[in-house]
Amino acid sequence: MFILINKARGITSHGVVDCVRKISGERKVGHAGTLDPNAEGLLILGVGRESTKNLNKFLKMKKTYEAQICLGIETTTNDSEGIIVSKSKGVLIPSINEVKMVLNSFEGKQKQNPPIYSAIKIKGKKAYELARMGKIFNLKPRKIEIYSIKLISYKYPLLIFEVNVSSGTYIRALARDIGKKIGCGAYLTNLKRTKIDKYSINDSIPLYLLNKDNIKKFRI
Repeated sequence: MFILINKARGITSHGVVDCVRKISGERKVGHAGTLDPNAEGLLILGVGRESTKNLNKFLKMKKTYEAQICLGIETTTNDSEGIIVSKSKGVLIPSINEVKMVLNSFEGKQKQNPPIYSAIKIKGKKAYELARMGKIFNLKPRKIEIYSIKLISYKYPLLIFEVNVSSGTYIRALARDIGKKIGCGAYLTNLKRTKIDKYSINDSIPLYLLNKDNIKKFRI
């Protein structure tokens, strides 16, 4: 079976898998698309041998996120985990209309440069491992598509938006690129995945409420 979990911040996707193994009693458990430890939201898990074999069918599905970014600051990792590398000084605060125009400009097919602190492999090594070692390298741009992006709220320096994207899109990189286009830099401060295709976070269960008796209520 496949189940919908509402992952909390602070736990890895693999940590969720370990917990579901213990709750379900199934040894074969896997997830369909990692959420970073500091991200929250919808995680689809396969429970049992047959389900884990078929998790790939979820990987290419469209995903919807609610993202909060902080304007005026850039970090090494493009999120709050990184070291601050620049702060904008003396820049004019962008108006809400300027912000909306920039957000709208990201809709459509495009190429995105992945963050160097990512799990993409280069000659067998993960990019973030090389970055931590101080190695200089380039990651090839990836083809992505942003189907829709809309402003939820804006009060400088915090900007919150909802975005629906193709698989393989890095929201951290999108935050970085939005900041560059506005002209002041930005980094991702909070991220919640609310949908994977037709599957919604509203139909999921927080891990702390999951038990052997109710696990089947949240299967798909």
